[in-house]
Amino acid sequence: MKTYHPFSGLALLTCLCFSLTSGNLAAAEPAKAQQTQISKASAEMAAVAKRWLASLTEEQRKQATFALDDKERTNWHFIPDFAIKSGGRQGLPMTQMTPQQQIFAVTLPATALSHRGYLEMMSIRALEQVLFEQEGKEHRNPELYYVSVFGTPDAKGTWGWRFEGHHLSVNVTIVDGKKFSVTPSFFGSNPATVKEGPLKGVEVLQQEQQLALNLVKSFNPDQLAIATIDTSAMDQKLLAKSVIKEVITSDDPVADKGLFTYQGIQYADMDPKQQKMLLNLVNAYLGRFRPELLKGTNYLGNLRDGDHLYFAWSGGQKRGEFHYYRIQSKTFLIEFANTQNDANHVHATWRDFDGDFGRDLLSEHFKNHHQK
Repeated sequence: MKTYHPFSGLALLTCLCFSLTSGNLAAAEPAKAQQTQISKASAEMAAVAKRWLASLTEEQRKQATFALDDKERTNWHFIPDFAIKSGGRQGLPMTQMTPQQQIFAVTLPATALSHRGYLEMMSIRALEQVLFEQEGKEHRNPELYYVSVFGTPDAKGTWGWRFEGHHLSVNVTIVDGKKFSVTPSFFGSNPATVKEGPLKGVEVLQQEQQLALNLVKSFNPDQLAIATIDTSAMDQKLLAKSVIKEVITSDDPVADKGLFTYQGIQYADMDPKQQKMLLNLVNAYLGRFRPELLKGTNYLGNLRDGDHLYFAWSGGQKRGEFHYYRIQSKTFLIEFANTQNDANHVHATWRDFDGDFGRDLLSEHFKNHHQK
């Protein structure tokens, strides 16, 4: 049976990338120290992007690079290539890179992701080999992931990049080398838990799954009744658009706040233990990124205040039962769906209503620097 390129050089790369990402930052750092860490992260991303771009041929660079304001920047997808209808997925695929170029390509997300986030990313890619062995379809390929750079990489500049393929979309925007946006962030896993073969037992998005199950199982009957939502009306709207029961925001360029009302149980209606569980669940999504990057986002690090958070649940409470949850605040939305393949196929996304692709940061940047 055919086996795809077994990540040549990536075992060594993993060690390199893990040395680039740091451990947890102290809860309360002096502002100057935080800014130093933020600047270091910005410089590392720019350096890696420049090295990767320098390794490409002129033709490859044309395929890999776009203007910062190109409409392609918001044309993101998490579905397989064959399912993308309008022009296909853009950027330079790893299938068209040399082994050396591939090494630099995967080092770019390693400068943005945490240890766990990078492991999740690489594991998602590895699952494409599992799917290929099950299905024998050519689009199941661990190297069918694309890299795109928007604008000119600069340690103190304003630019962005994307690493994307099936079940994965990492989108980072850097503004003035000191402010970051890391949404939309999409990580998916099929299978959610590998049932057989060399990776048997691997559960890539284990935290996003188990922390939510633990929380919903902790609710008393009254809390569960409040938390449980009926998604049937929205399901019908999605089906009318030929979209499977799924994360509601899908791969739309903007996460439309109008699609959602504040439903579910509020943070204030949970006991202290449950409140901590909810914050831990939110931070499982934020924690895919290295602490230095989070310090430079509007979130200023891990979430510590759950005010205005709502947690909503739909479906069963056991593994093997379809379920969906979302966490909503005034500024962001987290969605998790395990509604395919006998509840063994997960989609988990983090969106920012105003800040996806750094829209809010870029608006402020252009207002301050480009208007007289």
